[in-house]
Amino acid sequence: MTAPAMPPEVAEYFDGLAPERRAVLEPVFDTVAAAMPDGYRLGVQWGMPGWVIPLDRYPNTYNKQPLAYVSLAANKNYNSLYLMALYSDSADDKAFRESWARGGRRLDMGKSCLRFKTLDDVDLPLIASTVAAFPVERFVAIYERVR
Repeated sequence: MTAPAMPPEVAEYFDGLAPERRAVLEPVFDTVAAAMPDGYRLGVQWGMPGWVIPLDRYPNTYNKQPLAYVSLAANKNYNSLYLMALYSDSADDKAFRESWARGGRRLDMGKSCLRFKTLDDVDLPLIASTVAAFPVERFVAIYERVR
């Protein structure tokens, strides 16, 4: 799992952030990038940096777009980390939430969107292990099962 060079459009996204926002998002991005299994492609989708399964590897998506796996965004009042594998699989979602609770942090999360304001709000080791737990084949299998 080697982090590829940051594509220009992702670098532009980070360059456009205020320094205080960048200081929060970059360590989360770096954690995700370091844990990312092989086979995902980094780019900007839907206006935010993220990793997808490219269409040439898996073209059978409901919206004919690359299958989104993890995305990161700086929103107006908070930051978001989208962990799509948790949206798709309730057992992994439950385990993630239980692990998060054991860490003592407040969890602000919807179906896949983890919301945070500061770096202290994020359990980086849990994020890394969660991202690493879904190689492309496993994520595709979950996607196909719930679709």
